[in-house]
Formats: sequence, structure tokens, C-alpha cells
Amino acid sequence: MWDRPQLLMWFANLLTAMAVLLLFYSLVFLTIHSPLFPVRQVKIDGELSHVTREQLQYVIKNELKGTFFTLDLDKTRQAFEKLPWVREVNVRRRWPDRLEVSIEEQHAYARWGNVALLNTYGERFDAASNDALPVLEGPEGTEKLMVEGYRMLKEAMAPLQKAPTHLWLSPRRAWRFQLDNGVVVEVGRDDAIERVHRFAVAYPNSLALIAEKHPFEYVDLRYPNGFAVRLPAYKPEEAAKPGARPAAKPAAKASAPAAVKPKPRSASA
Repeated sequence: MWDRPQLLMWFANLLTAMAVLLLFYSLVFLTIHSPLFPVRQVKIDGELSHVTREQLQYVIKNELKGTFFTLDLDKTRQAFEKLPWVREVNVRRRWPDRLEVSIEEQHAYARWGNVALLNTYGERFDAASNDALPVLEGPEGTEKLMVEGYRMLKEAMAPLQKAPTHLWLSPRRAWRFQLDNGVVVEVGRDDAIERVHRFAVAYPNSLALIAEKHPFEYVDLRYPNGFAVRLPAYKPEEAAKPGARPAAKPAAKASAPAAVKPKPRSASA
């Protein structure tokens, strides 16, 4: 080997190249980890109404570790997303010393029972809110389905100027809701929105007239050609007497339902 100059030259060049690469790597490593490149600015973007300045400052002070080059963007994003009202965060570096954080805040759309809130995407999140929100209750995993169902239900009831405040979905996928006047409406499983539309069309010409004399608290839409209404204050034996006044509402809420058929003209409108 020692008597082969070309081989020695090749070996010397290899050692020189390795030394240069090692030196270059060392310089890059020292530059990246050097305190000469700290993150001096953190810019927060987003329309924030629930996330506080104190919460953001706490994350910036306690979770942002490293220099401009070594800061872990994924861990930084996860640290901000742990805040109660934060839905999604995007983080990026901006040369030479700035970190830009874009935050999308949660928008509470409804309550999931009494355990969590639902956003407009049908996603659950844990936070506290004093807003008057509708309550949705259903099987686990149906949150998105119930948010979409509530939107369609609210739209269907809009012509009556009555807002649903509580919506239930049974394990058998049967729907039931309560209006802001306390009336509970049993919808059932099949053609739920179609039934609610039929109810909204028939209400002004039939159920509203009944409610003037006999306020009701329960409507059953699970009939092909009409509705069943529970009239707590209705007593058939007294109503049959000439000139009899409507009976006072008893303490018990159980009474026989009264069948109501929507008028054909109104139902086809």
C-alpha cells in the first residue's frame, strides 16, 4: 500500500473530505443551537373571544423551548391546542426571529348533555359556557349527525317562529325534540324531517287553534295521516256539557291524546 502513491493520494483526499464534512456539520450544529438565534417575537393571529392573553402567555413562557431553528413546531402546536377553547393551530417560523401562530377558536353550537359542548362541526370539546345553547343527547359517536339534524330541524320550525331547545336521539335512531314553549314533539325514525315539515305546515290551521283553548304539551308525529296531541286540561265528560268551560289543568299530566289531521289544502302547500 505504501508503495502505491495513487492509493495514498485517494486515501488522503478521503480523510480531507471527511474532515471538511465534520467541520461543516459542527458549524451547522453550533449555529442551530447557538443562543444567537432565539425566538424574539411570537405573533398570534385569529379571532379570539374565549382564549385569554394570560393563557397564551403561559404557553409561550412554559412550552416554547429551543432556538429559532430547534423549536419543535408540532409540540408547540399541541401545547396551544390544549387550551380549552382552541380547535386548531398552525405554527410557522418567520426569519429571522419570529414565530407566527394562527389559532382557530371553537364556536359553541350546542351542549352535549351536561358533559361537554359541541362546535359547529359536530365535534365535542370541554369548556365552560354561560350562553343559552340547545341541548343535544344521543348515543356516543352521533354528535355530528345530531348537529346536522338540529340544523335541519331548526330550519323546518323557523316559519312557526318556534325554536327547538332540546333534541334527543334514541339508540334506535328515533328523534324527539322540545320547543321553547315546553311542547315535546315525538318524531320517530322514518322520514323525520318530512314529518316535521308537515307538522309546521299544519300547525297554524289546526294545532294552534287547539292550543288557544286547550294548551298541550306533547305531540306525536308518528302517524301517516295526522298527529296525536296530548291535552292535559281536556276532560271529555265536561266538554260534552252545553256551555261548559274548559277544565282547569290538573296536577297530573297524563291524559288521552286527541288525534288531529292536517287540512289537505294546508298540508299540500
